[in-house]
Amino acid sequence: MTSPCAACRMLHRRCNAKCMLAPYFPADEPGKFAAVHKVFGASNVIRMLQRVDEERRDDAVKGLVYEAYARLRDPVYGCTGAIFYLQKCVEDLEKQLREAREQVLQSREQIDQLMNFLMNKEMI
Repeated sequence: MTSPCAACRMLHRRCNAKCMLAPYFPADEPGKFAAVHKVFGASNVIRMLQRVDEERRDDAVKGLVYEAYARLRDPVYGCTGAIFYLQKCVEDLEKQLREAREQVLQSREQIDQLMNFLMNKEMI
């Protein structure tokens, strides 16, 4: 007999071949289901997965697991906090890139001025 999936083990259910959660919450990864269960609740997870086409469920579970871990780290913002942080990082990097481009342009102008000065000096 195979061991029950992490979901059935946590919920103290008998796991069978028709278990909807078994493919997504294997017995050797109990933390995934524990996080999802704590944040969303088992019945909500099952209900959400029933509404998703079977070929898309793996992606849905990955999203639920990601959001659950994010909610456990940051109960108020969840993954939105990470998104805002990353957007801020992108804005900061874009600002640094603009400043670096301006410095390059200034350096080119200085080189051009210096070259013009040297060229004019040689002609005299």
